[in-house]
Amino acid sequence: MYVWLWRKLPGTTRTKVLTAAVLVAVAVAVLWYVVFPLLEPMVTLDEVTVRK
Repeated sequence: MYVWLWRKLPGTTRTKVLTAAVLVAVAVAVLWYVVFPLLEPMVTLDEVTVRK
């Protein structure tokens, strides 16, 4: 998959590295600002149950 993506990116090696870094940054931003806030109500980290 990574080889296919690398071959599909335009330009020289320097351009491919920059484009790949931008794609990773966009993916992280979408996860951080869209996906994680949607999932936060479903994850209950504040409720701790201790059994004796």
